[in-house]
This record gives sequence, structure tokens and C-alpha cells, in this order.
Amino acid sequence: MARGTDFLGCDYAVLGGAMSWISERNLVSALSNAGAFGVIACGAMTPDLLDTEIAETKQRTSKPFGVNLITMHPALSELIDVCAKHEVTHVVLAGGLPPSGSIERIKANGAKLICFAPALALAKKLVRSGVDALVIEGMEAGGHIGPVSTSVLAQEILPPLAAEVPIFVAGGIGHGGLIAGYLEMGAVGVQLGTRFVCATECIAHPNFKKAFIRASARDAITSVQIDPRLPVIPVRALKNREMESFAAKQREVAQLLDEQKVEMMEAQLQIEHYWAGALRRAVIEGDVETGSVMAGQSVGMVKDEAPVAQILATLMDEAAHALERRSVHA
Repeated sequence: MARGTDFLGCDYAVLGGAMSWISERNLVSALSNAGAFGVIACGAMTPDLLDTEIAETKQRTSKPFGVNLITMHPALSELIDVCAKHEVTHVVLAGGLPPSGSIERIKANGAKLICFAPALALAKKLVRSGVDALVIEGMEAGGHIGPVSTSVLAQEILPPLAAEVPIFVAGGIGHGGLIAGYLEMGAVGVQLGTRFVCATECIAHPNFKKAFIRASARDAITSVQIDPRLPVIPVRALKNREMESFAAKQREVAQLLDEQKVEMMEAQLQIEHYWAGALRRAVIEGDVETGSVMAGQSVGMVKDEAPVAQILATLMDEAAHALERRSVHA
């Protein structure tokens, strides 16, 4: 894990998964203060909102933290400027290939750039483009997901690329023993989101946390694409009425496309704004029936609410014990 902690500048190479409405100043600073690496989820924030969020996070921690930006955000350039203004040390780009010039601008500002790689070919392309580190996230994760499991991605990407750039593994991780396994395969660390939703420092509504604690792994299901003309990234969330409502929203946006009232980019942005609103209803307002309760399959291992430091200590103890057992039997 030393390579990961050196890269991030923290005690534990554990990235906080960027979750809209959840990964804000309180949870992010708590993660960094506990020795992990908090990451602000910019999501659909305006540049002014992100400016405030970063400033408020800096008030709560002197430790390094990152900012996750969505590549399709219409104000991406301005958001990069905000990160530069605050001298954010690490920027995470999510949601597709980085737009032209964004990699160079982020690195020119002195930040380290982390990107998601859902396939080996894309991982190689990102490394050639100058990305400083990769996150490989499997379909077990919560929120927007790809089609391949974490274990398969790790086997495909870690052996050929782990020596070239630091790689963090994400998706379905809820026990330190699995962290140990990925470290042995060449990962420098991991990213966890679902596990930290029920941290006492997390601002999620009590109803949202209760839904996590009650859920099993099989309750975290994926959304279904209704219309092949509208490429919708699947979302994993707890099964409720909202997952059914999403089908109606897709039909509505597909009709707008048919009538040529919107372009494809605008259609996809409408879908993203829909998810942001649905997630806010659940996280902030506590409406876990008509809101979106995004959760990874590791939700079944979330049994209670606990401080971030305690959750981290448990994970690190489990990882250490797993590595000790293997060294004894080696």
C-alpha cells in the first residue's frame, strides 16, 4: 500500500468513492482526517458551488483530498479552474474519456489526475495520454456502472499495467480480506463508497442509512435500458418504486429525441439531472421510495452506523490479518 499512500499523501490508500450529495465537506474531511483520502463529488454542481464546497472542506481538514469531476459537465473547463484556484492536489475524471485538452490543463495546474478505466484498451490509452493513476471499477459498485465485474477487470488490467501507473480497485469491496487480495495482485489501494454511507459523519438522511443497513446484496439491482436509441449508463441502486419510474423517464426523453427537440448530448444530460434529483430526494429528504437509493452490492455487509475512523480500522485490521495468514501458509 506504500506506493498508494505516497501517491495520495495519506496514511491509508483508500479513496472515498465520489457519491453525489453524500461525498461533501463533512464525509470528505472525516475520511482525510482519519488517514484515508476523501473525494468531493462535484456531480452537477456549478463552479460557484464547487468553489464553496472546496473552501468549506479545507476549513475542516488540513489533509489532502480530491475532487471528482464528470467529463460531460457543460462547465468542465470552469470546474478545472476552480480546482486550480484552490490548489486541489488530485482531480478524478469520471464518466467517459477526458475531453480534448482537459488532461493537459489539470496536470499543468500541478494536480495529479486519476481516471476510471472500464476496459484494458481504454486503460492503455489513458496511460499513454499522461494520466497519473487509474481506478478500475466493476459492476458490483453503486451508482453508474459498467458491464464487467471487478474481479475480471482486476485480472485483465492489473498484470499488464500495475508496474506502469498506480491502480486502485473499486466495486463490491466491503471486507479488508478482499483489499489484501487486490494489493497482492498489484493494486496500490482501493476505492470504497457504499461502506462509508453509514458513517456517523455522513450527512445522508437516517432513512437512507436505515435502507442500507436493512438491505442485502441482492437488493442492489441495476436499471434497465428501455430504448436502444438512447444510450443510458446503467445505475445500481436498491430496488424501489424509483427504479420503475426511471423507465418512464427514458421513454419521455426518447420521444424528445424522436421529435428532434433535443440533441443526444442534451438527452443524456437530462437523464443525469434526473438521477441527481432522484438521489437528492433519497439522500437529503429521506424519501427512499420515490428517490434513488444508489448502493453497491457490498451494501449487505453494512450492518450499523459507525465513525469513519472505526470503519477504516476494521478494514485495515481485516486486510492485515489476511496478509498474515497468507505469509504463515506460504
